[in-house]
Amino acid sequence: MKSVKAAVIQACPVLFDRDKTVEKACNLIYQARKADIILLPEAFIPAYPRGLGFGMRVGSRDEKGRDLWQLYFDNSLAVPGPQVTILAKAARAAQAYVCIGVIEQGGASAPGTLFCTILYFGPDGTLLGKHRKLKPTGSERLIWGEGDGSTLPVFQTDIGRIGGLICWENYMPLARMAMYGQGVEFYMAPTADSRDSWQATMRHIALEGRCYVLGCNQYVEKADYPKDLICREELEAQPDIMCRGGSVIISPMGDVLAGPLLDREDILYADLDRDDITRAKLDFDVTGHYARPDIFTLNVNTAPQASVQFKLI
Repeated sequence: MKSVKAAVIQACPVLFDRDKTVEKACNLIYQARKADIILLPEAFIPAYPRGLGFGMRVGSRDEKGRDLWQLYFDNSLAVPGPQVTILAKAARAAQAYVCIGVIEQGGASAPGTLFCTILYFGPDGTLLGKHRKLKPTGSERLIWGEGDGSTLPVFQTDIGRIGGLICWENYMPLARMAMYGQGVEFYMAPTADSRDSWQATMRHIALEGRCYVLGCNQYVEKADYPKDLICREELEAQPDIMCRGGSVIISPMGDVLAGPLLDREDILYADLDRDDITRAKLDFDVTGHYARPDIFTLNVNTAPQASVQFKLI
């Protein structure tokens, strides 16, 4: 396909309610069905728990925080699992590639751990794979584990190569190079960062990778949090608008094609010409003619890193 229609969905989850948020996500995906590729925000299911500390202080934890953690965990996703199947059906109904940020339960090998994850679906409803955030930022490290190099994919598809990183992973130069080294053409960047400076990051990545960048954030007001949420008193000092958004679509030459979208829920659309990726690399190809592998190299360990390994003796 020479021309690809992209949709970036800026929306608020039904916070801390997995099933209702899955339903909302499916409705939004269907609404954006005219697109070939659809992106939803970081941690869209069940929530990016902005403003909450889960009862943790250095040297102590409290029981209310553990109760909130239990709620968060119970509303996160098993992958694979029934909610993933529902999302896959939505991708198939829309006949689009769908990329969505979720909080993923660690499964048998890490049963008490949550990961901040991107799920990638094909237009036939296939779960193509996932990416787990390599390094949660700041207090995110209290509630999310770290992914490893086994989930750093770029998917070859009929519309081009799709991959990406989550939020401040995009400040990790070597992680970006791992994407560029796989020839990423449509770079997904779901985030929780609504600062003006984030826009510069999105444009820089597009220019550096000579790829299309889809940046996607939530729009969240304090009133969106459940009134009876455990530890809700922690939100009292937060502003009424807790995340203003800032979703955007950027060309391989760093030009803003749509957005930034601020202060509301909505869907951004843009038509992306794949030939513009080639044209942009005339004078800069970060892993090609502009590289110096005789001086600089990057080795990426893509092996799963299990904390317990069983071997026959």
